[in-house]
Order: sequence, then structure tokens, then C-alpha cells
Amino acid sequence: MSASVRAVGVNLYWIPLGAGGRGFVRLNGRTYEAVRARLDGRRPRDLYHTALDVVLSGERYVIENAWPSPDSDVASRGVVFVGPVFHPRLARLRPFRYEVRRWRDGVIPDAGEAVGGPRHVSADPAQARRLLDLVAAVPTLTWGRDELGAGEMWNSNSVIAWLLASSGVAIDGIAPPPGGRAPGWDAGLAAARDARRWSA
Repeated sequence: MSASVRAVGVNLYWIPLGAGGRGFVRLNGRTYEAVRARLDGRRPRDLYHTALDVVLSGERYVIENAWPSPDSDVASRGVVFVGPVFHPRLARLRPFRYEVRRWRDGVIPDAGEAVGGPRHVSADPAQARRLLDLVAAVPTLTWGRDELGAGEMWNSNSVIAWLLASSGVAIDGIAPPPGGRAPGWDAGLAAARDARRWSA
């Protein structure tokens, strides 16, 4: 663990979409962004996937939302819950399930490619504890759909944004690297603002 990650609190990673040689993911991302940029009347931007590293009481946890779920051994990755991709009925098939992890001593694939390395966004132990506790309360919305009417789809970035905002981490000033964007981020913030909807 690097010195920057040993500090108690919450660390955020901005990982280029498709890092680590995942050409299919990168191609799909670029195609999506090219279409989105044309519709928005702007130039395409670099896309990012986010993940968290939480350090508390001498323990380290990886918080990440991954799709697809690679196998049925969810316990080995600290999976807290799985959710549907594209349509709830498709979740019967593993390729159409995403998983949210709270993985003690876990691994963030391609963390070494994160732009700027891990960014320490909170040094507050209470916020770190609350974030860890809230993982099980993340809204189980359908990946790839805008069920909130937020203007963008729910995805891995939505989960990370929801956790940060809901745990009290100051999100003002948290933004992707220059020239980039994180699709789904605003959907997570919208869900956090409407917290009463998920309190039942």
C-alpha cells in the first residue's frame, strides 16, 4: 500500500475506461461518447470509471462496482449485493448482473493507471465508517437505464457518487481529470439528494 493510501479516510481513483487492455470496453465507451457528444453539440471527452479505497482502524477496503460479475464466487470479492443490467429480468443470467463490492484487502484492477493516483477526498474516520456501512444501502437500480429521470444512466460511477455524497464527503470540487467526464456521476448525486426514497 502506498503512503498516500495508508492515511485514514477515503481515496478516490479516476481510472480511464477500458484501462488494462480491455479493448472492447474502450471501443464501446468511445462509440457511446462520440454519439453523446454529437447529440450535446460538443467535442468527445475521455471517459472514466471510479473506485474507492477506504482505510479505517488499520484495515483497508476496496469499494467498487463491477460489471459483469465474473463468477459465482462472490464471497471472495467481498460482494455485498448484485443488481440487474439493462433489464431486471436479464439478471437471471450472470453476464447481465453487476456487483457492488466492499472487499477487505481487495484489489482495484488497473489502479496503477488511475490519473493522478489515489486522491484523498476525506480524512474523517466517521465519514469513512459511514461510507463502509452504507455500501449495503446503495440503491439497486438497473445499470444502463435512467430510472431516476436524472438525464443519464445508472452505472458504476453512480454508485461511487452516491456513497460519497451520502456519507457526508464534500463533493464540491470533486471532478474527473481535465478533458474527461464520468457518465452516471450525476445520477448518483441525484439519488443521494432523494435519500428519503431509499430509507424505507
